Amino acid sequence: MSLQSDIETLWSRYDDGLAADEVNAEELTTLAEFLEALEAGEIRAAEKSGGEWEVNEWVKQGVLLNFGLRQISSYEYGDVTYNDVLPVLDTDDLGDRGSRNTPTGTTIRRGAYLGEDVIMMSPSFVNIGAHVGDGTLVDSCDTVGSCAQIGDNVKLGANTLIGGVLEPVEDAPVIVEDGASLGAGCRVTSGFVVGENSIVGENTLLTPRIPVYDLVEEEIIYGRLPPERRAFSRYVESSIADHDLFDGGAYKPAVVATDVEQETLEGTEREDALRE
Repeated sequence: MSLQSDIETLWSRYDDGLAADEVNAEELTTLAEFLEALEAGEIRAAEKSGGEWEVNEWVKQGVLLNFGLRQISSYEYGDVTYNDVLPVLDTDDLGDRGSRNTPTGTTIRRGAYLGEDVIMMSPSFVNIGAHVGDGTLVDSCDTVGSCAQIGDNVKLGANTLIGGVLEPVEDAPVIVEDGASLGAGCRVTSGFVVGENSIVGENTLLTPRIPVYDLVEEEIIYGRLPPERRAFSRYVESSIADHDLFDGGAYKPAVVATDVEQETLEGTEREDALRE
């Protein structure tokens, strides 16, 4: 049987009530092989096919099984003792890939993948199922959530949060495509897709609930930032501004996207574009 079929069979048993204290040695071996495949980059929670990202549900099932079917154990990490179902990743081979994780606080959980020439600055955290591509920078105080897919040569500015989407298993995780650059303090959540080579201004929140005003194609979109865009936060008028409680108007968050090669629009041009 393949690893996928083994995981799917185990998922079916788990769905029927299989508990952690009922798991046998063969099933624990399957769970371990699954983690090793994630760490080697052989399997991923989502992959691009025909220009669209598709979730691999069985991979997300495997991640959940490693939570649900393992006993909590005590582990040592430097001078710290912690209790979890999984240890942190053994990083002895990172140097062979040309990747580095600086001391005092870089944590990579088992089941995460780091490519070649990756830099992780302290403190930062990469969770199980996440895939971090070659040449990417994970800066100080960054979090890369479970199953998030980070492309090659991505720059995650300091204090950036890349959310994880583990459940439901059919939902795609957060995607940051190749060459994207996120400024300090950005937040990307709920399966949002940041397109290739886009530049996102600091403290920008990207989530499917906030509209993206794409001034290149002159459309309002949700859940994604197209490739080759320069994006930044703005506030636009809200319909609740008509309520008597909101003296002087009310506003809601939005994201403005321009061509990445285009000079920043003058303030008046931005305002006119948002009101058209």
